[in-house]
Amino acid sequence: MKRAIITGATGAIGNALIKELIANGVETLVFCRESSIRNNSIPQSPFVTKMYCSLEELKNFQNETGKTYDVFYHLAWENTFGESRNVLRPQLRNIDYSLDAVEIAKRFGCHTFIGAGSQAEYGRVEGLLKPETPTFPENGYGIAKLCAGQMTKIRASQLGLKHVWVRILSVYGINDGARTMVMSTISKLKEGQVAEFTKGEQMWDYLYSGDAALALYLLGKKGVDGKTYVLGGGQARPLYEYIKIIAQCMNSENLIKLGSIPYTEKQVMYLCADISELTKDTGWKPKVRFEDGILKLINS
Repeated sequence: MKRAIITGATGAIGNALIKELIANGVETLVFCRESSIRNNSIPQSPFVTKMYCSLEELKNFQNETGKTYDVFYHLAWENTFGESRNVLRPQLRNIDYSLDAVEIAKRFGCHTFIGAGSQAEYGRVEGLLKPETPTFPENGYGIAKLCAGQMTKIRASQLGLKHVWVRILSVYGINDGARTMVMSTISKLKEGQVAEFTKGEQMWDYLYSGDAALALYLLGKKGVDGKTYVLGGGQARPLYEYIKIIAQCMNSENLIKLGSIPYTEKQVMYLCADISELTKDTGWKPKVRFEDGILKLINS
């Protein structure tokens, strides 16, 4: 891989992926929205070029770079959090944008399209999440992600592109969204506020963004055409353990309040990735312990 394109570069995964590509000498073209206040977070390097192209503009955007690229990473998605996941028409537009991304990948000469799927495609499952685990999404976001994965696979095949779909579990790291459990907890504890939670009995699988980025880089090189991979740490532990680790790293155990928030009606109680196919095809394994990842995040 000599050149790559990324959408969704200002999130935790996109930010880490750019750093991984830079470290491997990959020339990277970043499509970003001109009005985004997060564009300054995109790593600066002679290997990185920013080009203003929003999701709405993908459809008609032409390759005027004079270069051809190898791998297209489509990470961008609108309405990803909370109740916005069930605002349905924007979710439908996300499917259109994903198809546009496949087509622009072809226009820029890419041979591989890698799309970011989600654990939400599965719904509630007791057991390891595998590529072949039946999918029963329970919100518009999960339904749209599932549809986008299937439809981009067809479109990529029609255009002669290799297609890899990655169902991503809970990734944390630098540039993560402020409302995630990890980031909101760190923010509250830094301000000396009490952080309230459910009992935290959910079995959860967290992965550091740097590890996620390495997996995506390797999939760009070694991913098998037509395959779906599940990306996570591969081990589950109770959510309250993660919460306590964050508090311990910040010397703020006294500000943690477990059990004060009820579980939601459709609370996912078990989440763990089976990463065996990913490891088999790429050799990837997670390296960063949760404790170490949290310290990196706190000190960033």
